[in-house]
Amino acid sequence: MNSLRDKYEVVIGLEVHAQLKTKSKIFAPDGTEFGQEPNTQTCPITLGMPGVLPVLNKECVNMGILLGLALNCTIPERCKFDRKQYFYPDLPKGYQISQYDEPICVNGHIEINGKKIGITRAHLEEDAGKLVHAGADGLAGSTYSLVDLNRAGTPLLEIVSEPDMRSADEARAYMEELRNIVRYLGVCDGNLEEGSMRCDANISIMPKGSKVFGTRAEIKNVNSFSALQRAIEYEVDRQIEIVEEGGEVVQETRLWDDNAKETRSMRGKEDAHDYRYFPEPDLKPLVISREWVEEVRAKMPELPAQKRARYKGLGLSEYDANVIVEQMNLALFFDKVLALGANPKTAVNFIMGEIAAYLKEEKIEINDTKLTPENLAELISLIEKGTISNNIGKQIITEMMQTGKSASKIVEEKGLSQITDEGAIKEIVKKVVEANPDQVTAYRNGKTNLLGFFVGQIMKETKGRANPKTVNELVKGMLDN
Repeated sequence: MNSLRDKYEVVIGLEVHAQLKTKSKIFAPDGTEFGQEPNTQTCPITLGMPGVLPVLNKECVNMGILLGLALNCTIPERCKFDRKQYFYPDLPKGYQISQYDEPICVNGHIEINGKKIGITRAHLEEDAGKLVHAGADGLAGSTYSLVDLNRAGTPLLEIVSEPDMRSADEARAYMEELRNIVRYLGVCDGNLEEGSMRCDANISIMPKGSKVFGTRAEIKNVNSFSALQRAIEYEVDRQIEIVEEGGEVVQETRLWDDNAKETRSMRGKEDAHDYRYFPEPDLKPLVISREWVEEVRAKMPELPAQKRARYKGLGLSEYDANVIVEQMNLALFFDKVLALGANPKTAVNFIMGEIAAYLKEEKIEINDTKLTPENLAELISLIEKGTISNNIGKQIITEMMQTGKSASKIVEEKGLSQITDEGAIKEIVKKVVEANPDQVTAYRNGKTNLLGFFVGQIMKETKGRANPKTVNELVKGMLDN
């Protein structure tokens, strides 16, 4: 199949739905907290009861403007809401309030690995409820379904990309960067497993060199980055196989089955006219003044791309900068350590070394430990002053994460201060050299790599407390004479 792929160009566009982190729904006062008992976060507005009217949540608009600015979008002076008609059991009104021809954000882009991915639009809308399939074997063998309307009316911002992506890797990188952006902005928690960020992928193929896109299939039910990547790879191969056998790809909506690792046909793909859009009669068009936009812009935090650039300017490698930014809590912790005056390279060595290893082993985040930015900054200061060695620092960082004790307290309790007295170190060097005459002879006969053996013995004798630079100088001086 790889050889056949060389004949085709893949065209991918993503529609990403981000649930906004508001306390109440977009048009109703019910709560939006995840994991509550089914159907406990509803009200007559959410249920679409006769005579009720939607009231727009202003915070949703603020979040929409903020995200639009972060995505380099234009914020039009006017946007409006529309009714999108479709009939599902989890949509009690029989229509969804969305935005069609006048959305809140238009014509944006984000940059992925030096390439601009266009964003057609981002629009506000309400989420539908959720069907819970039950019975013998879940979805595959369910005998009945239950409706949970807690999610109905939760505010969504749907971000629609241009069909600018050309590989599954590129689509994954785009999706990961979008999640980074919404999390740093604080408008969405980006939790794909809980469904607060979901993705539909539109995929088509065309012969290499063609300017005419092929017929697309939309893949739904993609709830992880790895699933997105696998779904695209599978769908590309499926479409190539159809075309190579003389068939035609059908425009349709398909589901990704992560267990079977395949897409399955769900229904024929609707076009805009199938939804019979018309302006929402119960909501006036929204006028967004330029003053309002600038008020929101003033609250813009540092974005992931800006943070990466700043870290690289501090001397971090591209890999380290990417890893730290990807974990928002770790990046915010790192920034606090830097603000306390800690050396960036020493700080990142601890964060990417001992701290990262501990977090991975315990399957926790930095905020789940008892380590504070102040304590890490103090540890780095002790190393730079020569109070303790770097190795001692590595030995005590785990205890700091587990207990919350400061570095100075642990050093005092365990007597770990570095031995800097040259006379005291010289006596230990002399003792170790005299105890290893064979190694001395071998060193003097050309095996100079034995220098490390002597340094190691001295560090062992001093329990790591001797100043390494002084030890190296004294050992070499004694052996070379």
